[in-house]
Amino acid sequence: MLAVDKSTFEQEVLNAEGYVVVDFWSEGCEPCKALIPHIEELAGQYGEQIKFCKLDTTKARRLAIKQKILGLPVIAIYKDGEKIDERVKEEATKAKVEEMIKKYI
Repeated sequence: MLAVDKSTFEQEVLNAEGYVVVDFWSEGCEPCKALIPHIEELAGQYGEQIKFCKLDTTKARRLAIKQKILGLPVIAIYKDGEKIDERVKEEATKAKVEEMIKKYI
């Protein structure tokens, strides 16, 4: 799983071809930290078919706001640089994220 920041997000996510899953998280978000091992597990399962990235929003607040990330955790799917789907807060569970990924692979 690739860690991106405000300097690499555009290149790795917005300019990427195909699908990219982005885990928006922060150090102060306990549900985010609890979800990370599950997202990494999904990256292990589906990483051949879909790119996985994670962004620490505390280090990229403006970028997060620009991507309309208003609460955490958020797991979003981008296709050719456009956000097409996301799971937010209570919806961001391993099962619901996996269900979302399966829609696009």
